[in-house]
Amino acid sequence: MSGKLKTAVLGASGYSGLALTRILDRHPRLEAPVLLSREDGDDRPQDLADIFPELSGNGGYPLRPLSWRELKRQGVQLLFLATPEETSRSLVPEAISQGLRVIDLSGAWRLKQARHAAIYSFQDADSVTAAELTDMAIYGLPELNGACIAAAQLVANPGCYATSVILALAPLLKAGLIDREHGIISDSKSGVSGAGKVPTSRTHFVAVADNLSVYSVFNHRHLGEIVEQLDLSESGLTFTPHLLPIPRGILSTIYVRLNQPMSAEQVESCLREFYLGKRWVRIFATPRLPQLQFSLHTNFCDLGFCLAKDGRRLVLVSCVDNLLKGAAGQAVQNMNLMCGWGEQEGLQ
Repeated sequence: MSGKLKTAVLGASGYSGLALTRILDRHPRLEAPVLLSREDGDDRPQDLADIFPELSGNGGYPLRPLSWRELKRQGVQLLFLATPEETSRSLVPEAISQGLRVIDLSGAWRLKQARHAAIYSFQDADSVTAAELTDMAIYGLPELNGACIAAAQLVANPGCYATSVILALAPLLKAGLIDREHGIISDSKSGVSGAGKVPTSRTHFVAVADNLSVYSVFNHRHLGEIVEQLDLSESGLTFTPHLLPIPRGILSTIYVRLNQPMSAEQVESCLREFYLGKRWVRIFATPRLPQLQFSLHTNFCDLGFCLAKDGRRLVLVSCVDNLLKGAAGQAVQNMNLMCGWGEQEGLQ
């Protein structure tokens, strides 16, 4: 694509939306993004700095009402949705009909199988169009689906937990090295920003501070993504999310059994060969393991492992920043692919 791309963001007032706005604002191939709001009334924030004062003094981040006609007038070609699932589900049909390319950061279009999508209880005004868009949507994990993302009109940005788990398991599963019958266990922990900006009784300071809690056992919304993308059965994966008393970051500790004894060198070689040339995955040589602090404020997924002496019991460790590689950074990585640019542009 020639010239600078014009993008728009709906939902910039959330944590992921703010992170996305900051990246787009400094991206060398973009004009300043159009920031959209669906709020009405005289008390509607006029500028993103009204919500996030740390943006003050940077020239202004005006929030404009959503208007398809205005987006077309301004030459917007790509729309980011950092909105709740129900909002994205209702807006994407119109956005696509307007000729926009869309990257949706919600879970509205990630799931192909009805039994998994049922967790969202979508009530579509036009079920036929919704089904067509579900088929059209590309799951936006660049390391696995890069070629399809490049030509996509609708990209469903992956969930943060799902990103950490899928990237850790994909190389070994695709090589047929994991004993699927034995089952896989993923013990995943997230900072509080992963729960979104609207506070709940579970995410208030008094509930989170000096605490560690388990939630959504066997029914977390990201479980369907993981099993669909890795072609696992629901009974083949036990995924348990935890809430950490920290602002951001995800660490997944994943327990698998290998089909046959392997050496640490063989496991590392499998990971490195699979991600050869993939800019945003870092492989740690055993016995060094990733830590949250290494990947925070970056778009990296850090992977490491420990192999038992029997050569069959393997523990994988995966770390991402849930607001970047788990959300906004990955969305920009997808945009770069859609535009034929280097995946690293605007993210270094």
